[in-house]
Amino acid sequence: MIIELIHTFLISISPFGEARVGIPFGIIQGVHPLLAFSVGLIANLLVFPIFIFLLNRFNKNLWRFHLYRKHSLKLARRSKKLLGHKVKKYGFWGLMIFVMIPLPVTGAYMGTIAAYIFRLKPGRALAAVSLGVLISCSLVAAGAYLGKKGIELI
Repeated sequence: MIIELIHTFLISISPFGEARVGIPFGIIQGVHPLLAFSVGLIANLLVFPIFIFLLNRFNKNLWRFHLYRKHSLKLARRSKKLLGHKVKKYGFWGLMIFVMIPLPVTGAYMGTIAAYIFRLKPGRALAAVSLGVLISCSLVAAGAYLGKKGIELI
């Protein structure tokens, strides 16, 4: 059971699925749904503080290198294209709703990048991303739990 919890945590903190994949994985592996939700939520909530620290550190130290700058700008353009108008128009709520939607490319990582690009205040950005992650994790956990129960009935 501890292995499944570690896997749930690692999947939930990774940019390849985040808690949208980690929580259902845990539930499918037999972890109690509330425990899978808690582990996935905690892991996904850690994304913002860790990633914003890394963004600040890497941009400060690596910006002078062409390859890093090229890929950073590409990612920034992608982020602006995806949610620039939402963040500019709605601010906190736009960022929160974007992170809340449990679809690919709409999670805490892209929300953190957007907050960094649009220079949102770190406290407000953390609150928006955290609230979005909480709602998203709740939706995913409920869907995974009900889906597993439905499969068990068949």
